[in-house]
Order: sequence, then structure tokens, then C-alpha cells
Amino acid sequence: MNTIEFPKLGIKFAIDNVAFKVFEIEIFWYGIIISFSFLLAVLLALKDCKKYNINQDNLIDVVLWFTPASIIGARLYYVIFSWDEFKDNLIDILNTRKGGLAIYGGVIAALITVFIFAKVKKINAFELLDFGIVYVPLAQAIGRWGNFVNQEAFGKNTDLPWGMTGNLIRKQLQISADKLSKMGIIVDPSKPVHPTFLYESLWNVGVFLLLLFFRKRKKVDGEVLLLYGILYGLGRAWIEGLRTDSLMIGNLRISQFLSIIIVIVFSVVLYIKRKKYILSIEETPQIGLSQYGKILKTIQEEEAINSKTSDSLQDKTDDANDIDDTDNNDDIKDKKNENDDINDTDGEKE
Repeated sequence: MNTIEFPKLGIKFAIDNVAFKVFEIEIFWYGIIISFSFLLAVLLALKDCKKYNINQDNLIDVVLWFTPASIIGARLYYVIFSWDEFKDNLIDILNTRKGGLAIYGGVIAALITVFIFAKVKKINAFELLDFGIVYVPLAQAIGRWGNFVNQEAFGKNTDLPWGMTGNLIRKQLQISADKLSKMGIIVDPSKPVHPTFLYESLWNVGVFLLLLFFRKRKKVDGEVLLLYGILYGLGRAWIEGLRTDSLMIGNLRISQFLSIIIVIVFSVVLYIKRKKYILSIEETPQIGLSQYGKILKTIQEEEAINSKTSDSLQDKTDDANDIDDTDNNDDIKDKKNENDDINDTDGEKE
């Protein structure tokens, strides 16, 4: 049994990271929490499909595609940047029960899978991602509480009222103290640390609510996905700077560096997309580049074609009527001339 404590709040309790056993196989709280967060996100997405004109079958199919891909991606990301832990015992790469899944690796693998799926199914990948990405930060917010149970993803020492500690936190800080000191990070295992899992959880709740609000107001396909990358990247870059267990290359925090790159690149792309949208509405007012705008534009184009076709038919009808009128007038003139000739003949006879 492990203990978790918030000293300045006077809170202390015991918690086991094993929830229960099935045939002597330990089922961890971490796995339960992650599974619950994933299932909740999928169920909410399925519930909203009809509202946003998303095919439920396509959503279920893409979930089945990216679920194993994201697990593999999350593990590979962790293994690549923690190679020293695995180089002498490669079989441990397959043992995810000890932990070692990186969120960024899972998200990147899932995004790649969605694009491949969309290509195969010949559907709009950005439309699907704009819809589904909204639920990702919600799942991340809930999933971070698995880190709380495991006493991981914590930060440096802090004197803030919500600083936390625990037997596993103290043990980990003792193990990594020398490594951290070489990076210029001095830690005291006996003092509370930043609960960075909590910071990221709260941040992701805010990201979820903002994306939920923005999704109804997007102007072009891909905007919601880009906004997720920017918002999550900003929070992750800040929070990663507080952590003591970051994946590193030398003194470079991998996830922090990646977050900054994502924020910059996604911001530039979003700016360009918005610029194009503004130019488009100046040319065609009230019609944007979103899926709904495209549908409206198509309808208007079809109506214009039908109108032109109708006008053309009317012109042909008028031409035909003019020809008929001319022919009728000629016939009347011919008959009149014939009558005049007959009258002249009769007059001569008399």
C-alpha cells in the first residue's frame, strides 16, 4: 500500500496502484483510468455524430484502426527516448505493465492513422479530425489521474499549498537526484513537489471546453485540429519545464521542444488558412471554405446552371414562335394574292 500526502493541506491517505486481481493477474488503476477516459471520449463522439453529419460507421472504423496504432506509437516514443532502459533487455519493450507510454507518441500515431484511413475511404480527413479531436483533451485530462495513482509525472520541489509527496515520489527523487543535479535541477526528496499531473489535467479540461465552443464556429476544415495543437502545446511546454521525469536528449526536454515546434508551425498554418478564408468571403460573401460553405456554394452553382439552361430553352422557344409567326404571315399574304388574282380574272370576264 502506498501513501500520498498534501502536507500543507493536512491531507494524507493510502492508495494501492493495484485495483483488483483476476486469476492472480493484477489489474492496475492506471489501466482502468486510461481505458475509462478512452471509452468516454468515443461514446461522446458517437453521440454527437448525427449533429455534425459524421458517419458513425466511419468513426467506429477509424477508432478500431488508430487504437492499436496509438498504443504502439506511445510505446515507441517512450522507448526511443529512454533507450538506456531497454538496450540490455529488449523483451522489456513489450512489457507496458510497468508503464512507459508517451502521450505525444500516441497522438502522432493516431493522426497518421486517421490520414491513411481517410485516404483509403476517400473521405475528408480534416473534417473527421476537427470533429474527433475535441474529445482528446478530455480523455487526456482524465487519463492524467492514472499518473496520480502511480505517483509519477510530478515536478520540482514547491512551497505552494497544494504541493504533494508520497513514498513512491520520495523513492524516485532519491534515485534520480544525481542525474537531475547534472542538469542543474536540485531536488530534496523530503519536500513536496509540483503535482504536474494535476496542472495538465486542469489545462486539458480548459482546452476541451474551448474546442467544444470553437467547433461550432470554425470557418475552414482543419482549424479545430490546429487549435488543439496550439493550446495543448502551450500548456505542455510550460508544464514540462516543471517536471523532473521528462524524456531527454542531453539537457533537451523532448516533449517541451516538440510542443514549442508544434505551437509555432500550427500557428503559422492557422494564420494562413484564416487569411485565405478572409479573402474568399470578400469575393463570395457569406460563403466560407468549410464543408457547410462548400455545400451552399455547390447548391448556388447548380441553381445558376439550371437558370441558364432555363433561359436557353426559353430563347429557343421564342425563336421557334417567331419562325411560326413568319410562316403564318407568309401564308396569309399568299392566300390574299391568290384571291386578288381570281377577282381580277372575274373582272376581265365580265
